[in-house]
Amino acid sequence: MNTKELYEAAREIYSKYGVDTDAAIKKVAKIPISIHCWQGDDINGFENPDGALTGGIQVTGNYPGKARSIDELRADFDKAASLIPGTKRISLHAIYLDAGGEKVSREKIAPRHFDSWIDWAKERNYGIDYNPTCFSHPMSADGMTISHPDKNVRDFWIEHCIGSRKIAAYIGEKLGKTVITNFWMPDGYKDIPADRYGARLRMKESYDEIFREKIDEKFNKDSIESKVFGIGAESCTMGSGEFCLGYAAKNDKLLTLDTGHFHPTEVVSDKISSTLLFLKEILLHVSRPVRWDSDHVVIFDDELRAIACEILRGDFTERVHIGLDFFDGSINRIAAWTIGTRSMQKALLYAALEPSDTLKKYELDGNYTSRLALMEELKTLPFSAVWDMYCEIENVPVRSAWLEEVKKYEKEVLSKR
Repeated sequence: MNTKELYEAAREIYSKYGVDTDAAIKKVAKIPISIHCWQGDDINGFENPDGALTGGIQVTGNYPGKARSIDELRADFDKAASLIPGTKRISLHAIYLDAGGEKVSREKIAPRHFDSWIDWAKERNYGIDYNPTCFSHPMSADGMTISHPDKNVRDFWIEHCIGSRKIAAYIGEKLGKTVITNFWMPDGYKDIPADRYGARLRMKESYDEIFREKIDEKFNKDSIESKVFGIGAESCTMGSGEFCLGYAAKNDKLLTLDTGHFHPTEVVSDKISSTLLFLKEILLHVSRPVRWDSDHVVIFDDELRAIACEILRGDFTERVHIGLDFFDGSINRIAAWTIGTRSMQKALLYAALEPSDTLKKYELDGNYTSRLALMEELKTLPFSAVWDMYCEIENVPVRSAWLEEVKKYEKEVLSKR
């Protein structure tokens, strides 16, 4: 049987559960996923490509073919995007500026340094998201930025973050698509601090200064990201979950939930409904933690499906912004992008094929037997046939055919770098 024949059989099966597979495909195709540019070059960026990666994060592996320039990174991203269905955005860090060979100090990065990215995104109808880069810099070498005891250091990073908001608003206005600007700070202590409150007060006051200027949310929305710990910040992280949730709720900001930034037994899928009771919107950074914030490539696992189900069950597609954040230098980087983003798309489609109204009714009626039974039956329905049709409709490779495309690109392009 070909893809269409398999799909027709699957559509009939799903219809018996009250699910319209055609509508599910159309719904998922419209949900944007923000794909992180930094998977393509191991978070090197173009400010100082040979500099060390610092800030409690690391990329492992040295697979050949890493992007070394903006042109190479864009070409690699284009290749990955051609293998991925659905609506796509690109997430940029400040260090991916296009300065034309000019050396630009971090706090002096300006909107004009992203004009070529705007032109590139316009041609492809991509949205852009933005991140100030508060790591891998001499002014963050001791692990502190906006909570630093030294006012000169704090002011440097405050200026960089204020500039980042202006860059994001500029991009949003030029593209006509709202930019989400994510603020993640590596600030923390390796050993037990004596004054957590003082450091967090400095961080709060710095954020207040960063966000002082009002920016039209039509062009830019601000989000702050928490973390449990980082390398070199094992004992205390200033931007904890409680700090960031409290700040976001009080100051009408988005909260970024990174799937690797919590304790190993916590899951972000359980946090979505709680945070949206108190926040208008949230941003997700979807990665795959293996015992810690290891940022493994996203796969189609239980937690990813649970995240997608929470988004669709609550009809939160306008309130939850989905971004990816993983980096693996041990495998082909284009394959990493493709596997991770297709997995996120699979999870959204899986969720869209769930008869959630029926499940909710069972729950309200106290019919937990039927709820559990149906949830289990859904796991073995012919989901793959619907996924294959989605890929065919989107004109991207069906099943594992994408891997041959990556291997060909590696042979013809990556191996020559």
